Amino acid sequence: MSVALSRPTARRLAFAYLDLTKPRIVSLVLLTGLPALLMAAGGVPPAALTVGTLAGIALAAGSAACFNHYVDRDIDALMRRTASRPLPSGLLPPAHALALGFALAGFSWLVLVATTTQLAAVLAMASIVYYAVVYTIWLKRRTPQNIVIGGGAGASAPLIAWAAVTGHIGLPAIVLSMIVFLWTPPHFWALALYRRDDYARAGIPMLPVTHGEEVTRLQIVLYTLALVPVTLAVWPLGAAGPVYGVPATLLGFAFLHRALRLRRTAEVAQAVRLFRFSILYLFALFALLTLDALVRSWWPGIGR
Repeated sequence: MSVALSRPTARRLAFAYLDLTKPRIVSLVLLTGLPALLMAAGGVPPAALTVGTLAGIALAAGSAACFNHYVDRDIDALMRRTASRPLPSGLLPPAHALALGFALAGFSWLVLVATTTQLAAVLAMASIVYYAVVYTIWLKRRTPQNIVIGGGAGASAPLIAWAAVTGHIGLPAIVLSMIVFLWTPPHFWALALYRRDDYARAGIPMLPVTHGEEVTRLQIVLYTLALVPVTLAVWPLGAAGPVYGVPATLLGFAFLHRALRLRRTAEVAQAVRLFRFSILYLFALFALLTLDALVRSWWPGIGR
C-alpha cells in the first residue's frame, strides 16, 4: 500500500516534465522577443510567422532549460532553492531531461525553418548550445564572470525574432538584446547576495562567494549604470517612442535608486527587493516596447 501511495500521479509527472522547461523563464524570453517581432514587421506580422516565431523561441528556450536541469542535477541537489526540482528530487530520471531537450531543439528547428527563416533557426540552435555548453558546462562552475558572459544566451530572443521577419539582424534587435544582457548580472547577483550560502555549498563561484558582498554590490551599481542608458537608446534610434521612453526613464531611475540603496545599506532585505523588482523591471520594459510598437503601427502619427 505504501508503495502505491508514493507513486507519483500522472498529473504530477506532467507538471514535472513542464518544470524541466522552466516555463516562467520561457514566458519572459517570449516577451523579450515580441517587440522585436513587431518592430521588424512594422506592425503585427502574418499569423503563421508570428506563431511560428514565438513557438520556435519557446521550444528553444525550453530545450536549453532541459539541458541545464540535466547538467546541474548534482549541484541542484546541494542547494535549498533547487533541491526539489524533478531530477535531484528523483521524480524523473536524468535521461528524460536529456531526451526532452533534444526533442524540443529538433521541434524548434523544424518550426522556425518551416515558418520563418533559416537564420532564425540557426540563431535558436546557437542559443541552446551557448546556454547548455558555454554557460552551464563551461562557465558556471569555473569563473565568477559566469553570469556576465552567460547572459548572452538569455538575450537571443530579440535577435531570433528580428531575423525571423527580415532574414538579417538589425540594430534595434541588438539594442534589445543588450538590454537583457546588461540586466542579467544585477538581477542574478542580487539573488546571489541572499542565496550566497547555497552557491557556496554547491561550489559555484558566484561573485559574492569569490569576491565578497561589497564588490558584488558595487558591480550591481556599475552594471545598472550601464543598463539604463541602453534601455533608452531605442528612443533616439527611432525604434520606439514616448509611449515606451517616458515610463522607461522613470523605471530606470527606480532601478538605479534600488541598486544604490543596496550599496549603501548592505541589507539582505534590499537584495531581495532588488531581485524581485528586477523581474518586474524587465517585464515592464518589454511590455511597454510591445505596446509602443503596436501604437506606432496602428496610429503612425502618434508616438514619433
